Amino acid sequence: MRSTGIFRRIDSLGRFVLPKELRKSLDINQNDYLQIFLDGDTIILKKSQASCSLCGSPDDLKDYRDKKVCLKCIRELAEQQ
Repeated sequence: MRSTGIFRRIDSLGRFVLPKELRKSLDINQNDYLQIFLDGDTIILKKSQASCSLCGSPDDLKDYRDKKVCLKCIRELAEQQ
């Protein structure tokens, strides 16, 4: 893990800003999700990949009522009807 030399202060609500340069280089955009991991005393942020709300697959996603659902799960649900 390499240091960027960038420091940020945490505000009273526990927030901080990821610098624009980092967001741009990692293709992190508004409304993207980040996964948060702890490794001892280290916080790790990782851009989260969209996945099916039912099975976790990242393939063939469709939006349904503000959720992501893959075509395989849609087919399985349709067969149960």
